[in-house]
Amino acid sequence: MLNSMKRSPMKPDKTLTPNRVRQMEPLLWVVVPLIGVLSLLGMTLSRQQVQPSVPTALTPVPTATPLPAVVPSPSATPTPSPQATKPTAKPSPKPVDPNALTEEQKAINRRAKAAFASTGSSVDALIEMHVAIAEGLPSLTIGAPTGAILLNQKGQQLHQLPPGTVYNAQPDGQAIRFGDWQLPAVVWLEIPPGSVFQMGDRTYRGRLLLVATDGKLWGVNHVNLRQYLYSVVASEVSPSWKMEALKAQAVAARSYALTYYFKPVSPLFHMGATEYYQVYSGIEREASRTSAAVDATAGEFVSYRGGIVESLYAASDDIVAEAFQGKGMSQLGALALAEQGYSYQQILSNYYPKTGVARIEADQD
Repeated sequence: MLNSMKRSPMKPDKTLTPNRVRQMEPLLWVVVPLIGVLSLLGMTLSRQQVQPSVPTALTPVPTATPLPAVVPSPSATPTPSPQATKPTAKPSPKPVDPNALTEEQKAINRRAKAAFASTGSSVDALIEMHVAIAEGLPSLTIGAPTGAILLNQKGQQLHQLPPGTVYNAQPDGQAIRFGDWQLPAVVWLEIPPGSVFQMGDRTYRGRLLLVATDGKLWGVNHVNLRQYLYSVVASEVSPSWKMEALKAQAVAARSYALTYYFKPVSPLFHMGATEYYQVYSGIEREASRTSAAVDATAGEFVSYRGGIVESLYAASDDIVAEAFQGKGMSQLGALALAEQGYSYQQILSNYYPKTGVARIEADQD
């Protein structure tokens, strides 16, 4: 349950300069004051492991479109045409009579409500993480318990996956062989709102981007930060720990994730899912107490002078000392402090000196 491997810091030059960043979602703006990715106390830290293989050369993808990382999501709202932007007189909106809806419209309504309920009101749900859950593999097994659809880069439907069916995907030249289907080199797997998909022996929320390049397959899970942290915190520490220790872990994990969100390691994804970064296991390790710790600290991150701190952490003081020259949080040490009555803010302040806890704010105006 507890991660005992070394935590590898980012490269020394991973700093950001914007003073204010906004993440826009329908009806909401997420504001992060002073997005600065900071190494602890100005220390220059070097990786303890070899840099993981990243698909830096994605040009073999057989289209004239940008890299997969900047492929617009099929669910993105289309940009209005110039003709559509002309101001026109519009009648006052009238309330919709629920009884006048068709069965199809009612189904759309139910799906929209389910999608809203699945994300909740947490500000973390407005930030989408792109996490590599498969890196350069020769094949993958993929399925969806409630069914799914396969889309191309333009959001056009290619095929529909029946519920419960499992497929083998593998690169095939400049394409993907998905079961008996020959697909483009870049494919989206979309599932119904509130549902999940399976890859290998794990189950995930969100959407899946499949990319074939250089004879290998890459799978990138697009999942909101809230659901991502539900898995990470439960994968990193035991849900039975004191709540203040769980909250400290949640804030540290969020701060660490945000540094990669604003400075991704690859054009294809923000960060990986292994101990090289922080462990992301899909839904299998989620637990009610760790999820509660994530929600109780929603939007909070470790901050130094308004910037986001790259909050390194590992299982014990010994590993922190060896991997990060002592500049990071010991998970077992955080638990010991929580058992002595320390709050999660005090625990974080102890391990990240001269920092504070800042919060992302949602503005609904």
